[in-house]
Amino acid sequence: MITVHHLNNSRSQRVLWLLEELGCDYRIEKYQRDPATLLAPPELKRVHPLGKSPVVTDGAHTLAESGAIFEYLLDTYGNGRLRPAAGTPERLRYTYWLHYAEGSAMPPLLMKLVFTRLPRGAPALLRPLVRRIAASVQEGFVDPQIRTHVEFWEGELGKSAWFAGDAFTAADVQMSFPLEAAAARGGLALGPGIVSFLERIHARPAYQRALEKGGEFRLAR
Repeated sequence: MITVHHLNNSRSQRVLWLLEELGCDYRIEKYQRDPATLLAPPELKRVHPLGKSPVVTDGAHTLAESGAIFEYLLDTYGNGRLRPAAGTPERLRYTYWLHYAEGSAMPPLLMKLVFTRLPRGAPALLRPLVRRIAASVQEGFVDPQIRTHVEFWEGELGKSAWFAGDAFTAADVQMSFPLEAAAARGGLALGPGIVSFLERIHARPAYQRALEKGGEFRLAR
């Protein structure tokens, strides 16, 4: 039996969604973030040494990292679904977006979260200075990086309905988290291609079932 070690408001929501799209049987082990630090609880380290989510166990296998989990689930349970045929241009696009989501898209969005929250944890006397430094880093580096990625997504979604082409694939599930994070904390107006993408994924029955089973999904700002 597949077990998803699911942390609230985290990337593991995508794993639940993928499993719902595939129609797999699975169980959920739920964990809650520390409300002050937003960190995962130490109990997750009993499942994987890094103590992060997502983590999936399936029999003797313990898998971490969203991309690796996706590839395992599709290899084991996909039966050719949710990814383009090997050797096609669509498969190349699919592979790119599957790994781009975490490798390139998420780092600036994570930095945005860190620098937005940084002044809150600073001592009162230092808070104005920390706020100015954080704002400077965001304005000079983080925000331009996010803007570049958002413009890239909009351009690519102008070429086809989904990231890998005209058919919905697991790459769209993987890309959902960066786009939802950008909508929540990017501070930018999103173009019609991105808005349409988000509306379409939110309307998918499997997405909605994953929310019902996983619980509240609200990204930190």
